Amino acid sequence: MRDLRVARRWVPGALVTGLLLLCATAVDPAPPHRSEPPAAEAPVRRASSAHRAPPPSVVPREKWLPDAGQRRVRARYAPPVEAAFVHHTNSPNGYDCADVPRIIRRVYAAQAGGRHWDDIGYNFLVDRCGTIYEGRAGGTGRPVVGAHAQGFNHHTVGIAAIGVFTEGAEVPRPLRDAIAALVAWKLGPADVDPRSTVRLVSSNSRSKYPKGTSVRLNAVSGHSDGYSTQCPGAALAAELPAIRKAAARLQGRR
Repeated sequence: MRDLRVARRWVPGALVTGLLLLCATAVDPAPPHRSEPPAAEAPVRRASSAHRAPPPSVVPREKWLPDAGQRRVRARYAPPVEAAFVHHTNSPNGYDCADVPRIIRRVYAAQAGGRHWDDIGYNFLVDRCGTIYEGRAGGTGRPVVGAHAQGFNHHTVGIAAIGVFTEGAEVPRPLRDAIAALVAWKLGPADVDPRSTVRLVSSNSRSKYPKGTSVRLNAVSGHSDGYSTQCPGAALAAELPAIRKAAARLQGRR
């Protein structure tokens, strides 16, 4: 099943108007604030301070969405965060990092505007220079329920790499390091080892697993692990083992 819908098609040296290619197609069809809660909750881990990583620097959403302070987004929370799903936006590489706020606004417009969601689906977005941007509203340090991995939005964090990372694409080291820092920070409060597996419960049968199915997935998974998609691209998926190891080191694990 093809999960990418073209709103803006990019070709070398030219831009053909259409729809910006996005990776977050796998979310509940209703706006996220109206989606159903999970059919069942995974066991809650006890909070621990043993393996907490420091929070990385995050650019607030007001920097890419100037009127964000006037928007009233109904954030939902589902503690604890036990897994991270890595995505790519499937938008052009080679951008100037100074233009990233404009790129994120396009993603926001396609999701919150074109698809009528209540907000951008990803919790965080990371550019090729390693800069981390706050995505979905609700507080970067809180367990905000995103709209990035249909069936597995609860107890997870959605991290989108800005660019397209299909087979053969370069995955910049700063981008990879920034994702590892985010993973280490977000999984630390639940004492989740980024190299481990966790048990999640599907809340939507449009995922790879029927609603209510208990599934064991990597604590740091690609979007394709929970949904039939090519996201986050073969090149970025190949970097996930290194990201897991780097995140574990940042948590002080051996």
